Amino acid sequence: MAAIKYKVELTEAERSRLNEVSQRGKASVRTVKRALSLLKADEGLGDREIADVLLVNAATVARARKRYVEEGLEAAINDRPRPGQERKLDGKQEAHLIAIACSAAPEGHTHWTLQLLADQVVELEFADSISLETVRQMLKKTNSSRGRRKSGVSPR
Repeated sequence: MAAIKYKVELTEAERSRLNEVSQRGKASVRTVKRALSLLKADEGLGDREIADVLLVNAATVARARKRYVEEGLEAAINDRPRPGQERKLDGKQEAHLIAIACSAAPEGHTHWTLQLLADQVVELEFADSISLETVRQMLKKTNSSRGRRKSGVSPR
């Protein structure tokens, strides 16, 4: 058996935190498994033994150990931020977009199109640019439909 490169030695506070995470039932499965793997590593078990007990890959256990030693407890048990594009509009701006879509169409049009709504977002300076797909996805969250006679708004 190879020597363990990253040795986990938990403090009492860290051990308490990991027990809380693993027993409370509010954390994701990945977080709980990482917490349990660190607790087992603190007991002196090897990566393969921990992986067999927790039904995870040994590389997962090794990665949790490494992140604990190099970056600390919270970094070891929590997911890193995932890459992705920032939201184009915040909640307040989305609400304005939906309000515009529920209002009367501009002069010369019978209803709002995605292009008209996207142009309006840029005109109101909510965003420098916005795609039709982003507008569509925002409107999809609501019960409204630009194609129906009823907007989906409750008659009350």
